[in-house]
Amino acid sequence: MAKYKVIIDPRDNCISDMVCVSICPDVFEMNPEDNKSQIVEKYRENGNIAVGIIPEDLKSCAEDAAAACPVQIIKVEPIE
Repeated sequence: MAKYKVIIDPRDNCISDMVCVSICPDVFEMNPEDNKSQIVEKYRENGNIAVGIIPEDLKSCAEDAAAACPVQIIKVEPIE
């Protein structure tokens, strides 16, 4: 099964509107310390809260979240 990289960059630009969490809570959550979006722990790459590796079945909701992000800081890329 294909895997995809999800990147929140630059994460500092997150405006905390939670649209990504609303659309795709399996991938995104809010960080309680700075109230910005982050990748859920299960999918983080090397513990990085702004980079995750997700399975193909979550690609669609991650892409929907990226498209809805008002500051366009979420990217979903195939891993080759």
